[in-house]
Amino acid sequence: MNLAKKIAALALAAAVCIPVSCKGGKTERAVPAVLEFWSTQTTGDGPRRMNGVIERFNRDNPGIKVNLTLIVNDAYKQKLAVAMNSGQTPDTFLSWSGGPMYEYARNGTITDLTPYMDGGNFKDKFLDAAIAQVTYDGKLWGVPMSNVSVCTVFYNKEIFDRYKLQVPGTIRELEAVCDTLKANGITPFALANKTQWTGSMYFMFLATRRGGVQPFIKAVDGSGSFTDPAFIHAGEKIQEWVHKGYFNTGFNGLDEDSGQARQILYRNEAAMHLMGSWFNSTVITENPGYKEKLGIFKFPRDEDGAGNPDTVIGTVGDNFYHVAASSGNPDKTFELITHFIDEEGTRDILAAGRIPPLKGITLEDPILAELFAQVESAPDMQLWYDQSLAPEVADIHKVTSQEIFGLTLSPLEAARQLQDAQAAYLKR
Repeated sequence: MNLAKKIAALALAAAVCIPVSCKGGKTERAVPAVLEFWSTQTTGDGPRRMNGVIERFNRDNPGIKVNLTLIVNDAYKQKLAVAMNSGQTPDTFLSWSGGPMYEYARNGTITDLTPYMDGGNFKDKFLDAAIAQVTYDGKLWGVPMSNVSVCTVFYNKEIFDRYKLQVPGTIRELEAVCDTLKANGITPFALANKTQWTGSMYFMFLATRRGGVQPFIKAVDGSGSFTDPAFIHAGEKIQEWVHKGYFNTGFNGLDEDSGQARQILYRNEAAMHLMGSWFNSTVITENPGYKEKLGIFKFPRDEDGAGNPDTVIGTVGDNFYHVAASSGNPDKTFELITHFIDEEGTRDILAAGRIPPLKGITLEDPILAELFAQVESAPDMQLWYDQSLAPEVADIHKVTSQEIFGLTLSPLEAARQLQDAQAAYLKR
């Protein structure tokens, strides 16, 4: 144990073992150690689950107080960036792996968790793909705690049955479904793209189905370019679909975090929703009656593309929790994280309609079982673009993607701007 850990352990022991102290003839209760914990689990069953785990941890550790701060997705990213710049990071916080996590590791912002994850073979609980996503430079930097999150198409089975629609297997079949829905006054896709990452999902799938995963890999490492035809095609197809009216009116001004796209679905005004698998959990908590209508299918194959139709987009772990290098008590911070993925925590995740990133689990929810089958059969998993890229490049991707949807930027110009940002990043 290094000196910092010894000091932290002594401080904790004092807080636990000496409940009162005397000062100036007065008896004072010792202040407990405090762990600051930030999370984005603000919706559905998330707050209850988070608080429940913290209550269990507090019972096991009466000398420690956990301050939980729940922040909606986009505000969280901004708040964390400010905290990073000011050196005021909480003891534990999440990332979505990829570029941001790599920067945290390189900058010394987060703790190398390899000794903790190796202890008692704790890392062996997790799916290999989940461990791969917290690995950088041969070390483990986070705990894949929340969910196997992949992007898929959710659809209203009642609407499909009403108009005798079949689940599409190709892009052209999907467009035929959309045309039938439009002809019957149903919006094909519900979209709230003010948050930008929602529209990025369409861009990612269209690019990956057209060109496979290699164009993105090469553009990121500098051996290729974001002006590759696969990215241009993705932008052109999005704009074609916007012109055809495949999305709800005003989508670029609607907020996903507040559920504006979901409300369109719940009112049966839209038939499909391209979203992460957490949507299943959201429906269970928010509108359980709608769950009976819900089905899923893979984003269809591009008949003219080279991409494998079984490639999935997402993460095996969703929220990856880190221990800040500045934490005064990394041992207890790591212990807190593990409470979320212990036996009771895992039961809670399953009950909430999510897939914990663990080996040997049983999935009774048919949608979860189908989602997990998509992951198991996938030859590749493409991490979300906005998490694969460095933060400043990811911002350009999200902005240009939104402008493509808004018809204010051509796909070629969007590609050039993203390529310029990536090239500048690689030269740093």
